[in-house]
Amino acid sequence: MQAPEELIRSFYGAFQRRDHAAMAACYAPGATFADPVFPDLRGAAIGAMWRMLCERGSDLRIAFGDVEADAARGSAGWEAWYTFSATGRPVHNVIRATFEFRDGRILHHRDRFGLYRWTRQALGAKGFLLGWTPPVRRAIRGQAARALESFIHRHQLG
Repeated sequence: MQAPEELIRSFYGAFQRRDHAAMAACYAPGATFADPVFPDLRGAAIGAMWRMLCERGSDLRIAFGDVEADAARGSAGWEAWYTFSATGRPVHNVIRATFEFRDGRILHHRDRFGLYRWTRQALGAKGFLLGWTPPVRRAIRGQAARALESFIHRHQLG
């Protein structure tokens, strides 16, 4: 069993290597994940999301730091650079992650980032003009949920 701080470092190290299986193994059974795009993932869907992001991100680059943890909670800062496939636009996302642990694994993981900042980069003018509106945010979440559902079905993960 890894110490919580080492668990976080192992998780992001696996992400840097695009080792989605090692990332998924960091989560406890019944784990939850939330971020502005995927607000409520549970269990195997979390690993499927990381697999989808690792496999689709042909130019994905990850950096992380500011890792802190005790036996119950932890946090880290991380950044991702990639090309958003739907528009071909470059994205640099700055994320703050928080974690809760159980039995040496991640039980709850929450990533926070500015969705409006992301939409401006990923969607260009449309994101700049409308990215802050609830309908556009709902559309982004809906499209991401459908993409993950399709990925899970195609790879027979569910």
